[in-house]
Amino acid sequence: MNRLIATALGFVAWTVLVFWAGSTFAGRGADIKASKKETAQATAVVDQVNQTRTTEHTQAVTMATIGAKHEEDRAAAPAVADVVVADLRSGALRLRNDLAACHTDLLSQTAAGALERDAAAQRREEFAGRVVRIGRDADDQLRACQAVIAADRAEVIQ
Repeated sequence: MNRLIATALGFVAWTVLVFWAGSTFAGRGADIKASKKETAQATAVVDQVNQTRTTEHTQAVTMATIGAKHEEDRAAAPAVADVVVADLRSGALRLRNDLAACHTDLLSQTAAGALERDAAAQRREEFAGRVVRIGRDADDQLRACQAVIAADRAEVIQ
């Protein structure tokens, strides 16, 4: 009888041990699957963040290049206006008559003295230089804005 009781107790202990091991390892298997899924999601997030940072860095470099070019153009603008004034004074460049019509004619050319005519010519040349500089500044600004838009659209398309 002792042997029968010992066998029954052994069977009960074995059954409890098997159920305990099965539930423990089945739970761990689910934990491992969940852990693998979370790891894959975290890896995907890290990859997306790295890709976004790379895109932002590339875009920042592009914008910095555009800004540097624009600043170079702005720095060169006064020289262009000075060249136009010098060319007008030397006679290498001539203005059309419609620009002369913009100039207010306070004194008629026949009544004005030589000094006043020279001053008017000098003001006209300086005015032309300023007009050229304003136009160049506007063109440079427009080119920079267009470059920014083109770079931004190129990044969006990719």
